[in-house]
Amino acid sequence: MPATSPNSPAPAVADVVAALDTAYPRELAESWDAVGLVCGDPADRVDRVLVCVDPVAATVDEALELGAQLIVAHHPLLLRGVHGVPADTSKGSLVHRMIREGVALFCAHTNADSASPGVSDALAAVIGLDVQRPLVPHVDGADTGLGRIAVLPEPEPFAAFVDRVGAALPATAPGVYGAGDADRLIRTVAVSGGAGDGFLDTATAAGVDAYVTADLRHHPAGEHLEQPGAVPALVGLTHWASEWPWCGQAADVIGQAGNVEVHVSTRCTDPWNVRANGSTK
Repeated sequence: MPATSPNSPAPAVADVVAALDTAYPRELAESWDAVGLVCGDPADRVDRVLVCVDPVAATVDEALELGAQLIVAHHPLLLRGVHGVPADTSKGSLVHRMIREGVALFCAHTNADSASPGVSDALAAVIGLDVQRPLVPHVDGADTGLGRIAVLPEPEPFAAFVDRVGAALPATAPGVYGAGDADRLIRTVAVSGGAGDGFLDTATAAGVDAYVTADLRHHPAGEHLEQPGAVPALVGLTHWASEWPWCGQAADVIGQAGNVEVHVSTRCTDPWNVRANGSTK
């Protein structure tokens, strides 16, 4: 979907990077994170971009099939200390393949989580929530930060809310699951794209009715629900599904860089792909 006239020139990688850096400032990234351009020449022209959650073999395949010159991913390819990228390793082989094929890779991770709008805004939007404020505000005191506190237009039973979340997100083999009283009315909701059980106490302190996040672990979730008094009901997602809505948001940002086609990846890169009954995603 070109953002400008077909006669306007294709932007350079650097132009797309500039648009992404404006929307997702790198200073918002956590200190341990690795964001920005991983490989590629900033001067190269780009007429087609693929946006995805994970920079893995499946999405690199998809980019090459589309003829994309740039992949914009949420998760970093090289997050921890790296001392080499030999082609006989899984990540090294992707780097070599992208360089050989002239495909650049840009990653926006925790800076996209904290930006406004960011990953959790996109998650809230597809669920049909009206965002009020960050769950964990950034130190600058603006409307940036991790997670979001939001409200439903009208209260609804928890069981219906879990169905709402499931219908809003792409299907995965594990699906969407809830923990709480099925009849409890839900109006206020905290959401956090990605692994968010570290914010269970924060969601409880915010007084919300439900908390939607990914990678909920048995013990933290169980201990949360056993607390005395009212605590948020929980809606669990897979990590990939919780962050996939951001791809559409990022695609809109990239479209502002010039005459470029932007494609959102249609390939599920969630690692869980087989259920016990034999069904697959």
